[in-house]
Amino acid sequence: MNQPVPAPDLQGVRPSLVQLTHVIYALHASAVIVGVSSSVATVAGGFVFGLPSLLAVFLNYLKRGDVRGTWLESHFSWQIRTFWFTALWLLVAGLLMLTIVGIPFAAWLVIPLLGIWVGYRVIRGWLALAGVRPV
Repeated sequence: MNQPVPAPDLQGVRPSLVQLTHVIYALHASAVIVGVSSSVATVAGGFVFGLPSLLAVFLNYLKRGDVRGTWLESHFSWQIRTFWFTALWLLVAGLLMLTIVGIPFAAWLVIPLLGIWVGYRVIRGWLALAGVRPV
């Protein structure tokens, strides 16, 4: 009586592109895990400077044309924006660290909040992908 589970409707997108998008989220997630578990790196630092995320963003740019006009395009944009906004805010935090009076404290606040934001973006995007819907 066990009936096979029907495959989800991928809305005309090649299954290999959906799998690639899962791989890219997995690479980003592994960078987050390294940042959480490492005593040296932060989540945001591991995300921007870690090899998994760098490879993920490279794949995003490499395959971006293949997903243009599909629901996966929102995931690629989401992943790329997450990477670059994290890099921008790390730069801002680094500049805050260079000041002398009072502002380095703000940098120490920005970095953990940025790590939480990165984790949220990876989880939210990956859940949307698993639900076969755009972000």
